[in-house]
Amino acid sequence: MDFKLHKVEAPHDKSSLQISGSKSESNRWLILQALYENLIIQNISDSDDSKHLNEVLQSDESVLDIGHAGTAMRFGTAFFATQENKDITLTGSARMKQRPIGILVDALNKLGAQVSYLEKEGYPPLRIKGSKICGGKLSIDGSVSSQFLSAILLVAPRFEKGLELHVTGELTSKPYLEMTLGILKQVGVKVSTSNKDGNYVVHISPLNKSAIHTAVVESDWSSAGYWYSWVALQEEGNEMQLSSFNENSLQGDSELVHMYLPLGVKTTYGRNSIKLAKIKSSLPRLVELDLTKEPDQAQTIFATCLALGVDARLTGLHTLKIKETDRIEAMKVVGSRFRESEITTTNNSIHLHFEKNTVFNKDVLVDTFQDHRMAMAFAPLAMKTSLIIKDAMVVTKSYKNYYKDLKTVNVSITEI
Repeated sequence: MDFKLHKVEAPHDKSSLQISGSKSESNRWLILQALYENLIIQNISDSDDSKHLNEVLQSDESVLDIGHAGTAMRFGTAFFATQENKDITLTGSARMKQRPIGILVDALNKLGAQVSYLEKEGYPPLRIKGSKICGGKLSIDGSVSSQFLSAILLVAPRFEKGLELHVTGELTSKPYLEMTLGILKQVGVKVSTSNKDGNYVVHISPLNKSAIHTAVVESDWSSAGYWYSWVALQEEGNEMQLSSFNENSLQGDSELVHMYLPLGVKTTYGRNSIKLAKIKSSLPRLVELDLTKEPDQAQTIFATCLALGVDARLTGLHTLKIKETDRIEAMKVVGSRFRESEITTTNNSIHLHFEKNTVFNKDVLVDTFQDHRMAMAFAPLAMKTSLIIKDAMVVTKSYKNYYKDLKTVNVSITEI
């Protein structure tokens, strides 16, 4: 299903949106709920990823298909490896079978798990025979994906001896690991961290029963990013209120508050909400950001700079090569269609440069490449020109009501 988007009139000066619960937080809580049955989760994400993870955790089937949900594949692998009564096949989409999981599988098997590959070595689908895992000491490479670390840490409290996890290499996406540790602490797990021989070390103590009964998921800061971009493209005085967000967030993407201030978006915290306001400001010549800790915001910030005609140098993007698509290449391909600019890439970065102020092309084709963030990152450019989003409903992976929310700010959306 393809959608054509264009602005039909000036957006409302003041808008208010309720954003669904954080996908990242929800997926962590779902694993813990499966381990500690007394847990109740409120404001859970309505994303496809969380839905798929919840379904596989509750399923009695022997073959479980998680589609495009990368977090469900990684968290599910660790969870089912610890379930002694389970013998399952965990599979996914064609793209999922291209996303490496060998680091996680090797780590689990070193702890005594029984996980094997059914097709290509190092990639899904997996055969998982649940085992009793005692735990102990483990080293794992942290430079590829923090989800490998989080997957093991979430199930570690049920290990008989707990876990002493030594993270080797450069730790990527550290805020997501810190989110995992923060949630474990809320459940009552004793967590400590240290540095030893140059490695980041996490100690997890065993826990038999959750210390809390109800968990409330904060709304998704990653989804809020698209509205930071939207407000950045408005006239001075435009405001938008987003619920439900906390000033002391566990989510690394709350760094958006600081990232978008140079682009004219000021954030004010209210009671359980944030207000975004477009303020008068001179745009910078260049936005230069290391997104090692916030890689999910790369496409959004790139699209914002593209719309505003601001040069951008975004680095720390090596994890984007193994996402739903190669996001670095996808940004270059789609970004080059909007207006004349120079876009160059490396395996770790993307650079956007304007020699002069250029006009926008019309009916720009936004290929999503089965990636939800491609659709949502470029959709705000409807403020500047008409665009066509291919496979538009891929957004349900993380933000089910995205197009409904766009309509409330006077974006025309028609199926073509």
